[in-house]
This record gives sequence, C-alpha cells and structure tokens, in this order.
Amino acid sequence: MATNKEIVEAAYAGFANGDVPAVLGLMDPKIAWTEAEGFPIYSGTLVGPQAVLEGVFMRLGEIGDNFSVVPQQFIADGDTVVAIGTYSWNHKKSGEPAEVKMAHVLTLADGKITRFQQHVDTARVRDLIA
Repeated sequence: MATNKEIVEAAYAGFANGDVPAVLGLMDPKIAWTEAEGFPIYSGTLVGPQAVLEGVFMRLGEIGDNFSVVPQQFIADGDTVVAIGTYSWNHKKSGEPAEVKMAHVLTLADGKITRFQQHVDTARVRDLIA
C-alpha cells in the first residue's frame, strides 16, 4: 500500500499531467476541500470530489492561462501531508508570467484524501490577475 506522502505526490503528478479523473479518484467521497478566504475563484469549503471539480478545477482558467501547481517539497507526519510550492500562470490579457507561493495541508485516511486546506497570499493572487 502506498504511503500518505506517495498518495499526495500521485495527486499532484496527476493534476500536472491533466489526469483529473485520477486525482478525483484519490479523494474520499466526503472530502472537505477548503480554499483560502479571499481566493479569487472560491472561498470556503466544498464537500465531495464533484464539488471540487466544478468549484475549483474547472474554474482555474479564471485566474489565468496555463495555470499550474508546482510543489517543491512534501512533508509527511502521520495522516497529514504538507505540499509547499508555487502556483504559476500567464496573465489573461498581457500574457505576462505570474507566480505566488502556496502551501497545502492534506489529511488522509484509509488511502484517500479526506481534507484539503489551501494557504496562499490571496491579495497577491488578486493583484496578479487584475
């Protein structure tokens, strides 16, 4: 059985490769996915993979073109894995590259991601997409 860290690494790799069904498959049916207060596309908690797909994944293009999440480090402690990295994209109007640091805290149980908490400078994101 994969470790919690390996499961989270697989989720980010799947997202990077555009394999959204694989990412959704790693989520618990009742995942609680929390986007940071003030994040431009959604603030608050969504429940369930379908809600995450519709409320977050399908809306990332609103931030900019070529949106990506690039984790540089994964830290695992028991049922918690923290991913530290950056969001990057191209500004929708100017095409200029933009980047902001992020941290995600994920909780797992029985091989599934049960909770996701986003940490990001939401004011900086809003400034970079304006």
